[in-house]
Amino acid sequence: MQAIERYTEPLDWITIIFIICFILIVLVRNLYTNRFNEFLYILTSNKFMLFKGKENNAFHGFNILLFSVNALSISVLIFWFYKYYTNPSPANYLFIYIRILTAYVCFILLKFGVEKIISNIFNIDKVIDIYLFQKLSYRNYIALLVFPITLLLIYTLNISDLWVYGVAGFILLANLTGIFNIFKQYQKLISANWFYFILYLCALEIAPYFILYKLITVY
Repeated sequence: MQAIERYTEPLDWITIIFIICFILIVLVRNLYTNRFNEFLYILTSNKFMLFKGKENNAFHGFNILLFSVNALSISVLIFWFYKYYTNPSPANYLFIYIRILTAYVCFILLKFGVEKIISNIFNIDKVIDIYLFQKLSYRNYIALLVFPITLLLIYTLNISDLWVYGVAGFILLANLTGIFNIFKQYQKLISANWFYFILYLCALEIAPYFILYKLITVY
């Protein structure tokens, strides 16, 4: 019987990224033990959001480390989806990933900066600071939930359209749930300023992602 040669793609650099993510998670767990334990129950308890949100510090070391995990792992997932649909040359894998990572981080930071500028213009810094902290916390949490799924997709499962749409749908639903939970805390404020709320929602929560989608599909 003739042996069939099996082609395996070079995944060493992805493995290194995952190892870095694991190290960062362990670092967060050891440096901020109580904070991390409260963070793990973010979906079932408001303790983390209520008490840590009052600090108004999105650039706390805890948040920076978890955002690093978020950016590294989500960028791998986006790369894997991109690779599935475009089938680029293996020689370009790392370069494509770096571009995705750079675009992802720049997009998040630029959006964060615009929201901070607007909050300063309308003199609502305190409310927006808490909102940004809570939104960042939810998205870091979602990244941790998606992390093991990304591992399975790359090392175990065969990726398909069903997996792509399923994971993308889960991330979208989780983000919408997080935003809904945050907005629910500001019902009175939103009711009194519903026009500005709709304007904000369209300009800063919907339009940026629509523009990003158009850029991706066009280029």
